[in-house]
Amino acid sequence: MALSPFLHPFAPPAKDESAFVKIVGGEGAVVWDDAGNRYVDAMASLWYCNVGHGRTEIADAVAEQMRTLAGYHCFDPFTNEPAERISAEIAARAPMDDARVFLVSSGSEAVDSALKLARLAQGLLGHPEKQLVISRDFGYHGVTYGGMSAQGLPANQAGYGALVPGHLTVPNNDLEAVATLFAQQGEEIAAVIAEPVQGAGGVFPPAPGYLEELRRLCDRHGAFLIADEVITGFGRLGQWFGSTHFGIRPDLVTFAKGVSSGYLPLGGVVVGPAVRAALEADPAFLLRHGHTYSGHPASCVAGLTSMAITEREELLPAAERIGLRLSSGLRAIEADGLVADVRGEGAVWAVSLHEGRDIAAVRDAMRADGVIVRAVPPNHLTFCPPLVISDADLDRCVDALERSVRV
Repeated sequence: MALSPFLHPFAPPAKDESAFVKIVGGEGAVVWDDAGNRYVDAMASLWYCNVGHGRTEIADAVAEQMRTLAGYHCFDPFTNEPAERISAEIAARAPMDDARVFLVSSGSEAVDSALKLARLAQGLLGHPEKQLVISRDFGYHGVTYGGMSAQGLPANQAGYGALVPGHLTVPNNDLEAVATLFAQQGEEIAAVIAEPVQGAGGVFPPAPGYLEELRRLCDRHGAFLIADEVITGFGRLGQWFGSTHFGIRPDLVTFAKGVSSGYLPLGGVVVGPAVRAALEADPAFLLRHGHTYSGHPASCVAGLTSMAITEREELLPAAERIGLRLSSGLRAIEADGLVADVRGEGAVWAVSLHEGRDIAAVRDAMRADGVIVRAVPPNHLTFCPPLVISDADLDRCVDALERSVRV
């Protein structure tokens, strides 16, 4: 057995190097491996390649930026034009007015930043006792200690020792449980964090009115609402942000993945007026938080170019087209009794297999049939294709699933 020097994320460390599929190229919604096998990428890599693979326009824009200024930090007193410009573009599309943008390099960094900013702002507003954060079962909020502590996926927390204190998890879509926590501990609750559509936990859309009531509960008790839009942002639900799709105005919005379509690492936090007011009240206050690559100019240019493509090619409406065609095919398979459940919103969907089915085996059978999906324990297969995917390739995804579950 040969082990690669590369220790893979979310993989068995003892897995033989030859068992990995080496992806070497891609175009649009299709990728291929070093053996020449072609696959419909029904997961946009890992929920992120919204504008599709092989966009030389993004590569060219990044290369041009790197010839001018490859990188420089943005700690006081420095800044750069791409960081300023993408912050303005994102703020203009944010689901709340008068927003500013804090830039990071990943969704996990974005979540940790939002959690810190929420607690910090509560303290600056005169409520240092407000430290608790409510999250939901099946919620995924990254793998740094803060986000890992907030998520509702115990398997991802196991073995890493003591978690960050101050996190309360409630059953998914259970407003009564949230209201009870506020009634019992409302004076200590700093924020509620929720994905508009839960993604990595298995794709669970909110119950009707759920997010709106979370907003009302937060308002009633002086808590901030954090929308974790690492997956749902930048077109996945047909709007720039999923919060806009559901008609809510969060106080903080995390983003990553689709902002640059993964061409370079980029993420951030949209900071709304309530949190801004706390941070900006004292001109002498210094925000002691940030990352080496916050506002990295090349990454920001990748994001700006991906956003420009999204707008120029009118990719936001594609989420509805994808959702209608994909859900129609998946529900036909459900009607035949081959899967237990189908659910989704916009261009992110999942099926649940019947109890006893091996999700890894079905996933692998689909890959052998030329389609890449993601297996999420205990029994879910997820679909989150690039927004440029054709109807023919969507049909290939459905057909591959049907053949694989019939075995």
